[in-house]
Amino acid sequence: MKLIGLKTCDTCRKARKALSDAGRTYDVVDVRDDGLDDSTIAMIIAQFGAAAVNKASTTWRGLSDAEKTASPESLLLDHPTLLKRPVIYDGDVWTIGWKTDAQTQWIAGD
Repeated sequence: MKLIGLKTCDTCRKARKALSDAGRTYDVVDVRDDGLDDSTIAMIIAQFGAAAVNKASTTWRGLSDAEKTASPESLLLDHPTLLKRPVIYDGDVWTIGWKTDAQTQWIAGD
C-alpha cells in the first residue's frame, strides 16, 4: 500500500494514524520532499482525472488565471502540492481524500 500526501497535511496525518492503528502497513510518498514523477502523475490522472487537483488549496489560489488553465498533469508536475490528499493505492484499488469511502476501504475493507 502506498500513501501519497504531505507530512504536514492534517488530513494525511489522520489517515496515517488510522491506518497504523488498524495495523495496515504502507509506504509514504511526500510530494514536497519526494516529488511526483511523470508515471505516478499519469496513474493518478488516469484514476481521478481533474479531481486530482485540489482547487481549494492555498497553492491553487496563488496561481495566475493562465496557470489554472493548464492540464492536470502539468499542474501536478509543476506544483505537486496541488494534489488532493491523500491518494492511497494498493494494487488496482485507489482512493483520494480521507472521507468515509476511503476510510471504509482501507480500515474496514480489504
